[in-house]
Amino acid sequence: MFFRRVALFAFAISVAPFACDKSSAPTRVLRDDFGDSVAIPRSAPTRIVSLNPATTEMLFTIGAGSRLVGRTKYDLYPDSARLVPELGDGLRPNVEAVLGARPDLVILYASQDNRPAARRFRAAGVNTLAIKNDHIADFGRTISILGAILHDSARAQTVIDSVTSTLARVANATRGTERPRVFWHIWDAPLITVGSGSFMDELINIAGGNNVYADITGPSGPITLEDVARRDPDFILAGPIGAGTIKSDPRWRIVRAARSGKVLVVDTLLVARPSVRLGEAAISLANQLHPGIIR
Repeated sequence: MFFRRVALFAFAISVAPFACDKSSAPTRVLRDDFGDSVAIPRSAPTRIVSLNPATTEMLFTIGAGSRLVGRTKYDLYPDSARLVPELGDGLRPNVEAVLGARPDLVILYASQDNRPAARRFRAAGVNTLAIKNDHIADFGRTISILGAILHDSARAQTVIDSVTSTLARVANATRGTERPRVFWHIWDAPLITVGSGSFMDELINIAGGNNVYADITGPSGPITLEDVARRDPDFILAGPIGAGTIKSDPRWRIVRAARSGKVLVVDTLLVARPSVRLGEAAISLANQLHPGIIR
């Protein structure tokens, strides 16, 4: 179970040699999700550029927000993140703008689109961490690594314990309930939904639902409106813009859930980030699928 995987990884990284919190410890290295070396420096980095909204949230939560000197235009939580200079996109970032912030650590999502940028950052001598955040277990792994780099593994572990505990509480509350079939709308043109390779699919399961597109093995995938109608979900999850489209576009009336008003509006800043508010996201979804189940 993923709760156990998160806990075991967090424990392993906390006792590994590179997780030492003493600034006098020798530099250690780890491998990121591109297979490249990332230094665990003797002193914690003081000028960090985070090109991933999830890691930006993590950094603020473990007390390193003041060390941020750059973020993407999508990093809007917490509110204090908006005070950090915006450097553009997180995919295929503006390398010159990032280097202009003089970072001693750059964190970015390990997408193939970001490989060239990661190479350029490393070539410029900047310590670079490329990491994927596709599953709930990746949250624990990522924040453990950040805690090690920042020489504050204890605070990182406290956050992991809190989030994991909340997720387990929601899973226990929804265990044994009738599980509605859910379609999660995430994009319109083309129509895209959540697959079983995403933490959002895991959130549906924890919240007491079944994803009608769990057979898509990747994080997401393109589908057709006709196929959504054929799979006949009980509920549709959508952000405010997507929900407005579903309610106003007559083509969606071929889907029973849309026709009967079973469109649940979700806070995309809350439920679409595999970060420190995963527990809140699970509570929110559980109470939408099973009103009042979590107090």
